[in-house]
Amino acid sequence: MTVERIALITGANKGMGFETARQLGELGGVVLVGARDEGRGKRAADALVDRGVTAVPLRLDVTDPASVAAAAAEVERRYGRLDVLVNNAGVAGGFTGAPSAATAADMREVYETNVFGVVTVTHAMLPLLRRSAAGRIVNMSSHLGSLTLNSDPGTPFARINMIAYQSSKTALNAVTVAYAKELRGTTVKINAAYPGIVATDINGHQGKRTPAEGAVIAVRLATLDDSGPSGACLSDDGTVPW
Repeated sequence: MTVERIALITGANKGMGFETARQLGELGGVVLVGARDEGRGKRAADALVDRGVTAVPLRLDVTDPASVAAAAAEVERRYGRLDVLVNNAGVAGGFTGAPSAATAADMREVYETNVFGVVTVTHAMLPLLRRSAAGRIVNMSSHLGSLTLNSDPGTPFARINMIAYQSSKTALNAVTVAYAKELRGTTVKINAAYPGIVATDINGHQGKRTPAEGAVIAVRLATLDDSGPSGACLSDDGTVPW
């Protein structure tokens, strides 16, 4: 029997990743719960199964190329393809000082997950996504990565100056555009999702939106039909400036 949709979500054991897995799973198919910690991934998958979702834990540390390669091999062995990849795993990093005080190590700590991790996972999973009739990649970005919004003194983002996190999301937007150029004319679409300021561990649960609300745009982009965009940056209420 052919499974309707195979979807992999990184960092899916909690927060927006878990909610994205839940919402996608409720639409049918299998969700692969990507998690760095095997035990947490299994507990999250079990919780989804209890809610009626077909969920399978998949150990996946986006900062470890060997772990990513093993995960891709497991997906190929089990399913032979991948239909959806949601690059959700992300960190804010420990540096909170002024940009002038940041070191390369401070930057690298964040980029390893938010940028290099996305590239590593996408590189490994793209051959499987190309086998899908409608492959979809969603990169979880942020309004804080928009150069347009952050350089405008009239926006609420202008007062926030987190050099490592914000620039990592700007870089992620550029990575998204680069992949979209290459994938133009194929069955694979890739877009960046802006979920809004969501209350998660990454911001000490200071956000105004719930993880369930933040996951909505990721699910929408993961289930685009053939007429949907590729290389776009979208939030719930429409296109967001890069």
